[in-house]
Amino acid sequence: MNAKESQGIRVAILDLYDGAANQGMRCIREILNQYTDQYNQDIIWDEFDVRQKNEVPDMSYDIFISSGGPGSPLDSIGSEWEKVYFQWLHQVEKWNNNEACVQKKYVFFICHSFQLACRHYQVGTLCKRKSTAFGVFPIHLLKDGKNELAFKNMRDPFYAVDSRDYQVIEPRHNQLHSIGANVLAIEKERPHVLLERAIMSVRFNKYMIGTQFHPEADAIGMSLHLQTAEKKKTVIENYGLEKWESMIKHLNDPDKIMYTYSHILPNFLNNAINDLQPREIN
Repeated sequence: MNAKESQGIRVAILDLYDGAANQGMRCIREILNQYTDQYNQDIIWDEFDVRQKNEVPDMSYDIFISSGGPGSPLDSIGSEWEKVYFQWLHQVEKWNNNEACVQKKYVFFICHSFQLACRHYQVGTLCKRKSTAFGVFPIHLLKDGKNELAFKNMRDPFYAVDSRDYQVIEPRHNQLHSIGANVLAIEKERPHVLLERAIMSVRFNKYMIGTQFHPEADAIGMSLHLQTAEKKKTVIENYGLEKWESMIKHLNDPDKIMYTYSHILPNFLNNAINDLQPREIN
């Protein structure tokens, strides 16, 4: 692939961590760095502190990655930062719906951002979980997910980091159909548990996709997080020592989260950047 002739590819990272300590932002930066080196791309990126500073990018960026974050995706309704965030999203929608704007804008929503997007597009029920989901879990692809470019070469099931107190469940099929959206993946099947399985990925439209899991998570960050005294204590109290040890083991398996880390966001970038290439005119 060749970089755009006129300028570098501009990526905006929307930081929804609200100042909380996290590994997510580091991982997104690392993926962009690695992608730049691997494909010899001229990628320039900026970060926007959405929740603390009400910062959002303008339409001069080509690609947007909106991060995960702490707290409730319901309690923020009506907050100033959320108003600003949805104004930004409306601008992206308006741009992409304008035929005069030939070069479209691509968006990837992660976890908290994904839940906000699901609420915005009304594609499912957003609610609090009975207990925190935390760990490395299998994700099951649906029919549309198996044909999704962002999931190219992903196994079924594949493994990903899941860390959330809230969930999007009960897909609204009529609404999905009316806006041209598709559910791509759902959480692991649990025949012994009579609970609705969470929606783990949605393609909202041709240019916007999101996941309720963390495709950017890497083994280093997850290992550091799991081995903090507080998180280790929480996991052992809620799930037992065996579960904590299993999580650590999964981190060292190259077929699990590192495979997801090296495929999903890079696949998304491939798709977006290919669309940014200058086209030959016949």
